[in-house]
Amino acid sequence: MRQDIPEPIPADELVVVPADRASWDDLQAVFGTTDCHCQRYKIFTYQWRSVSDAERAARLREQTGCGTPGARSTSGLVAYLDGEPVGWCAVEPRTAYPQLTRTRVPWKGRQEDETDDSVWAVTCFVTRKGFRRRGVTYALARATIDFARERGARALEAYPMITRPGVEITWGELHVGSRDVFLDAGFTEVSRPTLRRAVVRIDF
Repeated sequence: MRQDIPEPIPADELVVVPADRASWDDLQAVFGTTDCHCQRYKIFTYQWRSVSDAERAARLREQTGCGTPGARSTSGLVAYLDGEPVGWCAVEPRTAYPQLTRTRVPWKGRQEDETDDSVWAVTCFVTRKGFRRRGVTYALARATIDFARERGARALEAYPMITRPGVEITWGELHVGSRDVFLDAGFTEVSRPTLRRAVVRIDF
C-alpha cells in the first residue's frame, strides 16, 4: 500500500535562528536518539570510538553556545514550527571540520586551500522525527546563506547526496542533505567527485 506523503510545511511558518538563541533542551529534542551529535567531521575517524556519546553531546553543547544569545560563535541553526524545535543544520568555517581534510569529496578535482577559513561549509542536517519530508531542510539550507555571509564568509559550500526518482537513500546517508535542496536555495554544482555525491557552492 502506498504511504501517504507528508504535508509540506509552508516556508513562512518556519522560523530559523542561530543555535545560541535556542535552548539545549530544544536541540536535544531535535536530535532525539541520534548519537553522533554532529561530530562526524569534527573528530578524526581513527579517534571516533574513543569519544563517548556523552562527550560528543558535551562538545556540541559547547560549540553551539545553546542558551547564550550573542555567544562569540555558534556552529549551526535551529528551525522552529509554532515554537517547537523541528530541525538542525551545521554550518561553520570549513576549517572547523578537520575530518574533511581526510575526506575526498570536498577536494577531488578542485584546487582548494584547505586552510582557508573564509570558506564555510554546511555539513549536516537533522530533522526531528515526525517532521521529516516536510521541507524543513529546504528552509535550513536557505538560512545558511545569510548566516554565513553576515559572519564574513567569502563562500559557502556543501557536499550533498545526489537523489534520483525511485532510488531509495537511507535517512542516515542524507544527513549531508540532497543536491536538490541546495540547488533550490541557489547553490551551484561545482564538481561531481563520486557517482552519488556533489559539491555545491555559493561565492559571495
